[in-house]
Amino acid sequence: MALDLVASASFVPASEILSQTVEAILETVVAANDVLFKKDSFKELATYLERIGPVLKELNRKYISNSESLNNAIQILNREIKAAKQLTLECSTKSKVYLLMNSRRIVKHLEGTMREISRALSLLPLTSLELSSAIVVEIGNLCDSMQKAEFKAAIAEEEILEKIETGIQERNADRSYANNLLVLIAEAVGIPTERSALKKEFEDFKKEIENVRLRKDKAEAIQMDQIIALLGMADAASSPQEKEMKYFTKRKSLGSQPLEPLQSFYCPITRDVMVDPVETSSGQTFERSAIEKWFTEGNNLCPLTMTPLDTSILRPNKTLRQSIEEWKDRNTMITIASLKSNLTSGDEEEVLHYLGQLKDRCEQRDLHREWVILENYIPVLVQLLGGKNRDIRNRVLVMLHILTKDSDDAKDRVAKVDSAIESVVRSLGRRIDERRLAVALLLELSKFNVLRDNIGKVQGCILLLVTMASGDDNQAARDAEEILENLSFSDQNIIQMARANYFKYLLQCLSTGPEDVKLIMATTVAEMELTDHNKVVLLEGGALDPLLHLVSHGGIQMKSVAVKALRNLSSVPKNGMQMIKEGALRPLLDLLHLSSSSPTLREQVAAVIMHLAVSTMSQESNETPVSLLESDEDIFMLFSLINLTGQEVQQNILQIFQALCQSPSAATIKTKLTQCSAIQVLVQLCERDIENVRLNAVKLFCCLVNDGDEATILEHVHKKCLETLLRIIQSSNDEEEVASAVGIISNLPENAQITQWLVDAGAIPIIFHFLCNGMHNDSHRSQLVENAVGAICRFTAPSNLEWQKRAAEAGVIPILVHLLDSGTTLTKNHAATSLSRFSLSSLKLSRTIPKRKGCWCLSAPPETCCQVHGGICSIESSFCLVEADAVRPLVRVLEESNPGVCEASLDALLTLIEGERLQSGSKVLAQANAITPMIKFLSSPSLSLQEKALHALERIFRLPEFKQKYGPSAQMPLVDLTQRGNSSMKSLSARILAHLNVLHDQSSYF
Repeated sequence: MALDLVASASFVPASEILSQTVEAILETVVAANDVLFKKDSFKELATYLERIGPVLKELNRKYISNSESLNNAIQILNREIKAAKQLTLECSTKSKVYLLMNSRRIVKHLEGTMREISRALSLLPLTSLELSSAIVVEIGNLCDSMQKAEFKAAIAEEEILEKIETGIQERNADRSYANNLLVLIAEAVGIPTERSALKKEFEDFKKEIENVRLRKDKAEAIQMDQIIALLGMADAASSPQEKEMKYFTKRKSLGSQPLEPLQSFYCPITRDVMVDPVETSSGQTFERSAIEKWFTEGNNLCPLTMTPLDTSILRPNKTLRQSIEEWKDRNTMITIASLKSNLTSGDEEEVLHYLGQLKDRCEQRDLHREWVILENYIPVLVQLLGGKNRDIRNRVLVMLHILTKDSDDAKDRVAKVDSAIESVVRSLGRRIDERRLAVALLLELSKFNVLRDNIGKVQGCILLLVTMASGDDNQAARDAEEILENLSFSDQNIIQMARANYFKYLLQCLSTGPEDVKLIMATTVAEMELTDHNKVVLLEGGALDPLLHLVSHGGIQMKSVAVKALRNLSSVPKNGMQMIKEGALRPLLDLLHLSSSSPTLREQVAAVIMHLAVSTMSQESNETPVSLLESDEDIFMLFSLINLTGQEVQQNILQIFQALCQSPSAATIKTKLTQCSAIQVLVQLCERDIENVRLNAVKLFCCLVNDGDEATILEHVHKKCLETLLRIIQSSNDEEEVASAVGIISNLPENAQITQWLVDAGAIPIIFHFLCNGMHNDSHRSQLVENAVGAICRFTAPSNLEWQKRAAEAGVIPILVHLLDSGTTLTKNHAATSLSRFSLSSLKLSRTIPKRKGCWCLSAPPETCCQVHGGICSIESSFCLVEADAVRPLVRVLEESNPGVCEASLDALLTLIEGERLQSGSKVLAQANAITPMIKFLSSPSLSLQEKALHALERIFRLPEFKQKYGPSAQMPLVDLTQRGNSSMKSLSARILAHLNVLHDQSSYF
């Protein structure tokens, strides 16, 4: 038959037809790239056509004879390829929705075209043509492949077509059904699901239907009209104004009074209006549930006619059902229109009643809900939301949620009501039931662009949502989180969330957002006032990696903001330690050393590194130590920047090393700083009066001098340096700087030259001034007092009476005695040590009592003799502990828990029993209750304290009165020492036990 169809065209030269066919193939292949539907199928078609092109060119070149069979095959091939071209062009220009509705026809057409092209190729008289074997084989392969090619509608396309057929046949589709269907269509054909895009595509589809009518294809036109009627129920199918006009036109035509139901609407069995009417084999109609119950009870006769029934036959009476629904809809439309005025009556019970009625009708059918929206109930409901009655507010929230669910029109009407969102947000802060309803409504509203913009702008809204997201009500928490997700489209909303301690979307944008958004989020982290807990949350949430990436790879502005953010986060020691462990230091050091870095950027970088250094001070003793600067090169390079950078960077670098000198790596850091001449640099910085730089230089200097290398210190600390320190002590208003300067003097090696320079420079009265001022109970000054007492200690060396006298004349001794009761542990230690050194000189400074001359009765009263030294003593002249009332305070210090301070106090007390003063000194100690603590020291964990107590008791127990009084209480500790002490302690303990007559005095066992 195909040969007959083309016979009339046989007069056209075959070579011309071949050229036309090749040209059509090329045009089809190009057009296949632009199809709007079934792209993969048309791509496959184009692939086959591209393979046919060279075959046809070879035929045209080899063609000699004018064979009828060859001409007929070429004519069929030309016709089918033109048909394929026409189909391809149609699928490139027509509406995507129209193409989807015709997907089955398109697929069938494609398959038919491929098979016809294959058949045409198979009709070529290959044996009579002088074609190459390769071309012959290619033609055979093409015929075989195209004959087997199959095209099918996609699963999603088939599901959509089935839903359309079901909606048309069942006649039960509503607006929600149509909305969902239109979204599925949009997703299937690859168009946006926004209302405007759907509206445009629907209008294009309707235009295609007009073309169908022009083609007078009645069957297709009827089918397409049914589809349009179904999809026309969707929100996007018509504008709100069109829907409103259509609705009010219909409503006005109905009158204002409800109609009674027709008699035919009633079920003969139940006497109620039917819902699902079905027709029996007798032609009578009943409610389905009623007639089914009639049958299950064993009845097989018609309840009306009593004629036998075929119980297997129950036909839906669709016409009657539609009439009943239309009657119900008419009455419902009239009722809905009449209820609005009842909601504004002011009677709360009445309002609640009619809200309930309205809710029931909206839940019956989606169409009723649309009518309530069109009747403009939303402004009235929003107004009720502002009332005081909680039950009314709750029902209004439910109603608004029902109306706005999946309805852009309702949401748009909410957006147009003044303060509507504010009213809903107020309900978020009320009782739990109202709060739950409000957040569910707000979730629905947040799906609409205009309202989404407004929600984030309502004061306190995001804070309330964040609070609810972490609440105990699981559903409300999920709704709140989803709203926050919907609001995260806006950078400002994300910043508000962050200010409410909700960092999820800030962290997401910081990691994966575009560059401008990353900059905004990094700026937020940099500038936001964060609690320590929130800083930890941000770092643990993943802020570090993106910020470090920006530091390493961002532009100058990005680097600067990222560093500021790191500075904010690194101020918490826990974060600082984590940043060190994750390698944050290297990019920061690289940026600090980069010559192109601006001074401001360097200041920020140095501040971050300073925070990291401070964090190393917080490490627990049971943790594996973490070092900040692990290489000598980094230490030397960082310290070298002190001389190459501005004041802010200098200050931070000094603080970095000061912190590191108090970290687990302190010993290493101090050694490396000493090697790079840090003390020399610090001495120079102290001499410059750059306030903050000098302050931190003095503090670092104090750290390095403490247990520092004596030779290095003596090399760089000269008279001018000491004068500078004293000037700082006198002139600085910063107590921390003064305390550190005094600390340097306290920790300097006890070198005679240094001490003499200090004396000559007037150090004693200067330091003593701070001792006096530090006597007040001010915890902030305890460090200053500790260092001042330590500094005074160097002037009490018994080897130089001149220094001691100057210190005593300044009034130092009474202050030291006072500090034994009021100072810190270290202060007491220094004070006891100083008093001990003073006391060592007391014996030689005690004046001999002069002999009386002349008549005793007329001479002046004799001066009092010192109980210990036997001469005339005073505080300033002989530094006597007894005269200074220091004995009892020193004894009280023996009760301290710190072994070091106990030992210092014991040393001072034992100066009273040296040499010939044993008898008199022991009495003084006994009167002050000092011997009992000495006995307790025999059981001290401090070996040094044990040994000193043993030596003291060995001498004291030589005296019978003390042996008798204190011996029994010392016996058990002494016996214990003979068993577990070292050899010298065992021997000394045995000697004391011999004094106590516990052992024979000739015993040599120990």
